[in-house]
Amino acid sequence: QVVNYAPFTLLPSAVPRALFEQAYAVQQDFNLLVDAVSQNKEFLEQTLASAIKVDDFTARLFRIYKQVLEEGLAQTVFLGINRSDYMFDCGLEGAAALRQIEINTIAASFGGLTSRTADVHRKAGDPARSMWSVYGFNDVLGISSSAVVMFLVEEVQRNIFDQRCVENELWNRNIRVVRKRFQDVFEQGSLDASRRLYMDGQEVAVVYYREGYVPQVYDEQNWEARLLLERSRAVKCPDIATQLAGTKKVQQELSRQGTLEKLLPGHPEAIARIRATFAGLYSLDEGEEGDRIAATAIADPDRFVLKPQREGGGNNLYGEELREVLEKIKDSPERTSYILMDKIKPQPALNYLLRAHSPLQVSECISELGIFGVYVRQGRELVLNQAAGHLLRTKAIEHADGGVAAGVAVLDTPYLV
Repeated sequence: QVVNYAPFTLLPSAVPRALFEQAYAVQQDFNLLVDAVSQNKEFLEQTLASAIKVDDFTARLFRIYKQVLEEGLAQTVFLGINRSDYMFDCGLEGAAALRQIEINTIAASFGGLTSRTADVHRKAGDPARSMWSVYGFNDVLGISSSAVVMFLVEEVQRNIFDQRCVENELWNRNIRVVRKRFQDVFEQGSLDASRRLYMDGQEVAVVYYREGYVPQVYDEQNWEARLLLERSRAVKCPDIATQLAGTKKVQQELSRQGTLEKLLPGHPEAIARIRATFAGLYSLDEGEEGDRIAATAIADPDRFVLKPQREGGGNNLYGEELREVLEKIKDSPERTSYILMDKIKPQPALNYLLRAHSPLQVSECISELGIFGVYVRQGRELVLNQAAGHLLRTKAIEHADGGVAAGVAVLDTPYLV
């Protein structure tokens, strides 16, 4: 009654080898792009201008971002652990194409458990490369050898064993780990004169967020704690600029013609690889363009997905629910807190989804592939940029949205075909 096993498929799911390899090949490009967006104040300001007027959560994050920039960044080393998620769109022709769902720049989970799923399926293959050696740069920072990595976690953590996998890898490398909540940071956290972060007198080298991506976790004390962390010299994974780079509004703006060229000048091949993964993305900002796309979606809601500026799964709207919400907000500035995306239509396959206390039965299923990316930047120089493993999640076709933690999808292993 306290612990359940992580849900998984009975059998590995077929994944087209060419699309799997395409997803891996483009991950370093996406790492480069996310990092470029996080450093571009003008782009973030312009892109998020409409959303922050109507979405208080994004506005509060952006306020901290601006405050930290205005007083000058203490952080000099930047660590990104992100995950780019895709589905295989069959479309009208039936030939599968890789289409990006989103990129997760904060609390990109299941790196730990998914590395063990292949063992469960007893399939031989190359083990996923370690994601975590990136933390071993104490010499670069010039910090105390006794400094720790701080996992920022929820009060009640259902996905704790995924985090423990990561934590154990660090302990095995003699890197000390502490687990703290926002409340602990508010009560125990402090900065010294050079803005080094201390928790209860102990120096913190890296803050690894597994919390902080949904509005419900923030009260005024927690916002104060977040500001303290962002003002510190500690390496944040992610820093607040990178969290903002992962918003849906940024995702939509990146698909505009010419935007990638401005953000990644001199990288035409990377731009081509990135753009090849984009689904149709549409702005709902006020004006003629937004009016037209809102009317199109209301008339044919099954073509689209309505996405708010939220992470964590279970937030997107489909079909009649999409139509009802858009009808309600179509003439309101509130619509600018959403974007529209073409609905991806993958080919279902049969599998068994194994969950605690659930009957074992065959289901029609669809899968979502995630590729983990890791990068480290020191000042302006990118010193590490890797694709660092994959995650396959599978769910029954009757569920339009929702991940593993939401109780919908299960862990899976790609069987390349």
